Amino acid sequence: MRRSHIVMIGAAALMVAVVAGVAISKKSGGNAPGGKGKGRGGSTVFSVKTETVKKETLHGYVIANGEIESQNSVNVFPDVGGKIMETNVMLGSSVRRGDVIAYVDPNSPGQYYKKSPVYAPINGSIISTPLKNGTTVSTSTVIAIVGDISNLQVSADIPERYVAVLKNGLKAEVSVEAYPGVVFNATVTRVSPVVDTTSRTKEVILHFDQRDERVNAGMFGKIKLYTVDYAGYVTMPADALVSLNDEYYAYVVKEGGDSVERRKVKTGETVDGRIQILEGVKEGEKVVIQGQTSLNDGSKIRDITK
Repeated sequence: MRRSHIVMIGAAALMVAVVAGVAISKKSGGNAPGGKGKGRGGSTVFSVKTETVKKETLHGYVIANGEIESQNSVNVFPDVGGKIMETNVMLGSSVRRGDVIAYVDPNSPGQYYKKSPVYAPINGSIISTPLKNGTTVSTSTVIAIVGDISNLQVSADIPERYVAVLKNGLKAEVSVEAYPGVVFNATVTRVSPVVDTTSRTKEVILHFDQRDERVNAGMFGKIKLYTVDYAGYVTMPADALVSLNDEYYAYVVKEGGDSVERRKVKTGETVDGRIQILEGVKEGEKVVIQGQTSLNDGSKIRDITK
């Protein structure tokens, strides 16, 4: 009698387990293989942003620092040694050729000489602070510098690795701290024939395309020198590509716009985050530029590009 009771209890427990298993199976049926879960396959739809690719030219450039200076400047030396006894100019003063800049007293103990005038050699402005009265000078001492500030230029040192692309006629944008966001256009007019052995740089001289009173001699300039143009291919954001086994892929939107195809691409030059696509994507095709890391070949998408 006792064994019969135990058998009945075991049968009842088995029945409960079977019913519970059926209920659980029905409840979780959507997550079973081939169901409508949130895996990469099935009916999962990924929100992405896209871009229609087109051919555009990427402008390679070099960033350098430069000094804004007069195109024509001359150091002024005295004819005799002695002490400066009188200065007729100050920084920024306009002078004409033949104007007296200063007087030098060549007298020494026991001797007397007439004071010697120092003349401006060219028309222009005083672009360096003249030496003060009482300063002892010789015939090799620069008393002042006269320059033509109506015509300014920029001198910059470009690293040796860019020497092959340096030439006259290259365009550049010059900016100065005094005017944030303002760009002054300039053109390369001279390239040094030698590389500095100490700094491993080559000097280039740029002239401003237009005169602008806001630009002054002595200013420090930041130069964006355009060197090489990369043209003839479509471009896209470099970070939209996916790397897999040292190869690059782009997700191209299929016709109909609701799914994507993963394509292997051959890349070219990269400038400011834009990369050339030499092979794999054609002009006019639409590629995924955001959300691509969640995709697989054939994934369903919803384009949320505004």
